[in-house]
Amino acid sequence: MNNPWHSVEVGKSSPDIVNGIIEIPKNTRAKYELDKESGLLKLDRVLYASIYYPANYGFIPQTYCDDQDPLDILILSQINVVPMCIVSAKIIGVMRMLDGGELDDKIIAVAENDMSVNHIDDIDHLPAHFFKELRNFFEDYKKLENKTVKVEEFQNREIAREIVLKSIDDYNLKFR
Repeated sequence: MNNPWHSVEVGKSSPDIVNGIIEIPKNTRAKYELDKESGLLKLDRVLYASIYYPANYGFIPQTYCDDQDPLDILILSQINVVPMCIVSAKIIGVMRMLDGGELDDKIIAVAENDMSVNHIDDIDHLPAHFFKELRNFFEDYKKLENKTVKVEEFQNREIAREIVLKSIDDYNLKFR
């Protein structure tokens, strides 16, 4: 069986448009993640808090970060995308975050093939409440596990593109 982290392309138009592989649909409490060995999806845990993922969540294939995982991506769409679906995603920004004291960036993108969001080109075009909701979710979703997450800042598309490019370079150094 092919592992989607390694067998799916990052995307021909990266770092502007990438393939995002969904692990967790929006509006769920299930924390699924890719099993790096088998390439299958596993249930990591059910969130301890009564909160739900505010966006479709997954990773960008053929990327690698300091946390030894592929680069995380939040893909905005009007629908809940099923796990392991490949979504063509237009990069619009990044949420800089510390998880347990380690850098854990979350790329923010819109589903390229969803007409309700694909007109958005940068996070500046998102409503202010969206940032409050994301910050609240990520700073609270591990509190009942006695773990600390700190959202540092939201940055624009250009910074996000640089992070994507670095994660591709890091992947190539690690795996090629």
